[in-house]
Amino acid sequence: MAEIDLLEKLKTYEETYSSLLEKMAQAGNNNDVETIKECGKKIAELEEIISLAKSYKSTLLAIEEAKEMIKIEKDEEMHNFLKEELAKSLENKEKLEMQIKRFLTPKDPNDFKNIIVEIRAGAGGDEAALFVGDLYRMYTRYAESRKWQHKVLSSNPQGIGGFKEIIFEINGRGAYGIMKYESGVHRVQRIPITESSGRIHTSTVTVAVLPEAEEVDVHIDPNQLRIDVFRSSGPGGQSVNTTDSAVRITHIPTGIVVSCQDEKSQLQNKERALKILRARLLEIEQQKQQDLETRVRKSQIGTGDRSERIRTYNYPQSRLTDHRINFTTYRLDEILEGDMDELFEALIHEDEEKKLEQIGSI
Repeated sequence: MAEIDLLEKLKTYEETYSSLLEKMAQAGNNNDVETIKECGKKIAELEEIISLAKSYKSTLLAIEEAKEMIKIEKDEEMHNFLKEELAKSLENKEKLEMQIKRFLTPKDPNDFKNIIVEIRAGAGGDEAALFVGDLYRMYTRYAESRKWQHKVLSSNPQGIGGFKEIIFEINGRGAYGIMKYESGVHRVQRIPITESSGRIHTSTVTVAVLPEAEEVDVHIDPNQLRIDVFRSSGPGGQSVNTTDSAVRITHIPTGIVVSCQDEKSQLQNKERALKILRARLLEIEQQKQQDLETRVRKSQIGTGDRSERIRTYNYPQSRLTDHRINFTTYRLDEILEGDMDELFEALIHEDEEKKLEQIGSI
């Protein structure tokens, strides 16, 4: 992106910022609380880019002044000093341009939303079910480290431990923006407890991270739903309760089926099932939009496709490898305990770099 184009983009933000300040001042005179709140929120969102704009313009001025002074300066010591200052200003200019471009990078409007996480056992039988439990523990430990709240919406526990499937929500600002990269196939390599020969077993688990959809995001026509109620049951057919509290909702147009039985209340199970259904319907709409935006989709570090193998967890070597960004670490134990910051930072950085490559030629 040329320097002149960058200045033009910054000018647009500065004009918007000034306009908002005037509007908020006028609203203050009229005691218009709602407008004050609205303007205040938008002003806060622009403060970063306005600060960057001031620093960038100041740096450009310093560069021009240093160049002019170098032309006329006769004293060798001062001449060298000015060249050093120019080099520092040019380096600072490059850093500021990177920060500005990062700010200008298109944001996903879902990044600040809460999420619904679905983890399902794939190939590998009991080992896959056990690893579903391990990933559930990893994600909830990470959520707790961020002071995020989590709650199970639906689960299908296995008698040997672990789950055939578990669906849970995580409530926390920015949850989707950080954890959206987890969607895909996770492969685990380890020696099962029941394996006497010490042979390494490979199994897979699928993860889907969905932004939570509000009713305003997705409209569901009640006439397009088939709702069945049935008696909840646990592993091995064990009765969980003696009332028809479990709920199964079928969305007729798409064929999506959601069942919830974890709560004793039929109403609570219905609410949870509808929450999951809304998230899945929103995902379908977003996928359609991504298919139309081929260029954007190709720039991402992953397509979000649940069939894409994204990561391998190798227990014997204590190694984790994310195949999308060629990231490898031998801190598998710590990551499984929820210490995922290094991994997420690498994923976010790579995603930002790919997006910056796009706008760099604008």
